[in-house]
Amino acid sequence: MSSATPSPAEQVAPLGLVIAAALPPLLAYNQTPAATLYNQLLALAGWGLALVLWARATPGWRTGLHSPAAIALSLLLIAPLSAVLWRGLPSSLGLGAAAIIGAGLAVLLVAQGLSPARRLLAAEALCWGLLVAGGVSIAISLVQVFLPDLADGSVIARSGIPGRAVSNLRQPNHLASLMMWMAVAAVFITERRGWRHALAPLLFACVFTVVLSASRTGFIGIGMLALWGIVDRRLSRGARLALLATPLMLGVSWWLMALWSAESGHAFGAASRLSEGAGSPSRMGILRNAWALTVANPLLGVGWGEFNFAWSLTPFPGRPIAFFDHTHNLPSQLAVELGLPWAGAVLALLAWGLGKAWLGAARAGEDAPLRRAALMIVLTIGLHSLLEYPLWYAYFLLPACFALGLALPAGEGAAAASPRPWQVVGALLIAGSAFAVWDYHRVVVIYAPAEDAKPLNERIADGQRSLFFAHQADYAAATSFPPGKLALAATRRTAFSLIDARLLMHWSQSLQATGDVEGARFLADRLREFRNPTGDTWFERCQDATSAPAMPQCTPASGVRDWRSLR
Repeated sequence: MSSATPSPAEQVAPLGLVIAAALPPLLAYNQTPAATLYNQLLALAGWGLALVLWARATPGWRTGLHSPAAIALSLLLIAPLSAVLWRGLPSSLGLGAAAIIGAGLAVLLVAQGLSPARRLLAAEALCWGLLVAGGVSIAISLVQVFLPDLADGSVIARSGIPGRAVSNLRQPNHLASLMMWMAVAAVFITERRGWRHALAPLLFACVFTVVLSASRTGFIGIGMLALWGIVDRRLSRGARLALLATPLMLGVSWWLMALWSAESGHAFGAASRLSEGAGSPSRMGILRNAWALTVANPLLGVGWGEFNFAWSLTPFPGRPIAFFDHTHNLPSQLAVELGLPWAGAVLALLAWGLGKAWLGAARAGEDAPLRRAALMIVLTIGLHSLLEYPLWYAYFLLPACFALGLALPAGEGAAAASPRPWQVVGALLIAGSAFAVWDYHRVVVIYAPAEDAKPLNERIADGQRSLFFAHQADYAAATSFPPGKLALAATRRTAFSLIDARLLMHWSQSLQATGDVEGARFLADRLREFRNPTGDTWFERCQDATSAPAMPQCTPASGVRDWRSLR
């Protein structure tokens, strides 16, 4: 930090960043049907608060608009909005995606516009937030694995995977990525504060929690930490040795958990997870299918948010039998949905931005440790994005964008700008998040009605008027209304969100009811490919000789339908 006494605004602003980074991953309370929606809304509101508090500290944000990373996010921001206008994407899905990407662009520009002294203040606040989020998540993970009966679901989430920690984000891979961020934050804080003896215990806690998560992505991330220790010779000797020791910490953690499992008889999630192999055949299968769709739609892709729609309704006899709404690989996802030119431009700009951040981190200077830590935050979540899709969640995207802004060079000779735009954007994020909570309750009552709730049809109709979550109400309509025109219209809207076995079955029945027998058979053929218990039970009627007449779906379709004709 600078030697000058911080102003009152500068004293409060770091707290906003700590809140934005720390609180969203720690919220356990949720309501059906979206398990982590409140975490994402809390992230948007928290970063909105950070924008309001840091607006006056960002006099040069305008020059950041021309940075490669900002242009890349701007191109992405166009995608969901154009999909709503020209490709039929439901507005509830397009507006939600645009809000998250727009918030990411805003925090990127704010971070990139900070002066060197304020960058240091912001970086330390961000790292303190990640350290708090990670530390509390470690405690939550210990409860989930060793004292699972204490997990009440409201303060501490219950793990649905025996022997594995999931934190309050409810996903092992998300917990592993949070541990990587905590490790980076621990290096930065302990180096800056001179608390070097605290680093090794903190890193061991992170590594041990990754073992509790049994995340294969997390194990690769531990290798990245060791590589950081090899490459970054400007770190202190103690920090480098601690980072280099992380693979050894992994081995010790594994041994301790194996010993505990043998003594107690409890499940050791990591051992059973790795017994499946280092890779995932289903993930490789989804990548092959995604590439086939990309080759078939090379220029404009299948459309933003339409991968699941196109993949589920395209014949792939050897397809993975799980219902995927994402390719689990960021470049592949952009390529299949946006097409090769658009996705190529976005990825090239992001690579350009990362290259500039790398060069800035490699140079000597007072802010070099800050830039290297910020770059490591981006690189670790970038690695995760090659195997999962964490950046589709606000609580990962927004800190990553802010860290990238800190890693990028500030604009030279940036002209002063009014803080009002960022104050307005921040206020909109806070107000929009509060509105979304209210708006979401219109859908919650469909799936978890109170004793004095309105009839189901009325609750669905009210939910279909939701601005951000109408597609969730459409799912209820599609699967509970009698097969026919109303159910079919709702199905075609909610199918952009996620197609599963239940929806495919009801969709086929609605097509049959409206006279499209061939379409009904085509969807039934797709359902057979997934080999799902719901579909298998439905198709048992085709083997029942006493059931007459046999349903049309027992006969395969006579031809292949283009998935676009079913929209």
